[in-house]
Amino acid sequence: MNQSAPVIFITGATSGFGQAIATRFAEAGWLLVLTGRRLARLQALQATLGGESKVHILAFDITDKQATESAIKGLPAPFSAIHVLINNAGLALGLEPAQSTELTDWETMVDTNIKGLMRCTHQFLPSMCQRKQGYIINIGSIAGNWPYPGGNVYCASKAFVRQFSLALRADLLGTGVRVTNIEPGNAETEFSMVRFKDDSRRADQVYADTDALTAQDIADTVWWLVNTPQHVNVTTMEIMPTHQATGPLAIHRQVD
Repeated sequence: MNQSAPVIFITGATSGFGQAIATRFAEAGWLLVLTGRRLARLQALQATLGGESKVHILAFDITDKQATESAIKGLPAPFSAIHVLINNAGLALGLEPAQSTELTDWETMVDTNIKGLMRCTHQFLPSMCQRKQGYIINIGSIAGNWPYPGGNVYCASKAFVRQFSLALRADLLGTGVRVTNIEPGNAETEFSMVRFKDDSRRADQVYADTDALTAQDIADTVWWLVNTPQHVNVTTMEIMPTHQATGPLAIHRQVD
């Protein structure tokens, strides 16, 4: 075991951005702490990326406060000193207008995208500040800047991620701890399958006839950020595929 190997903690590591980031850092010799709800997927990743000596897995639901805190507090050496925290776990549910959506979907998005991110960050901040070293990378979304019909609470939750990241930067000034909010646009992962609750027809339409971002694009971005010099802090990074751009404001016109 290389005791000096840096450690990265990735939430939502069982697919998409999280899995790609885990693979990228494993290839570079980092120790990994991977979390997610699907134990079988975590075990498969552990076996693929180096085994128990290189990858520590934690199967829990990030919306469960007690489970989250217990898992993090129980991290064994040499996985306990986290150098980089990737707050990746998040989801969108539904695309209905606010007046038609399910309240439980709203609550799940808040519990995951906001509360889960807060809890993980709160657990690691004291040790990072004590060591005067650490990097927190939050996976936000362009939805936090550019709301769209049906986005309602998802957009609001990602706006929270943006403001929370900026506020952390203000609080952490002088500690040596860096914070970046990455805001991806259209990216082809399991995101739309989750949003549309396994309706593959609707999910496929999101990516049809366009070149979306890939999970690897975001993993490569995270790798670049982590390897910038310590005196450099990229505060916010908005990333869209070339085939996506912001559009004009919508106007409703009254028709007699």
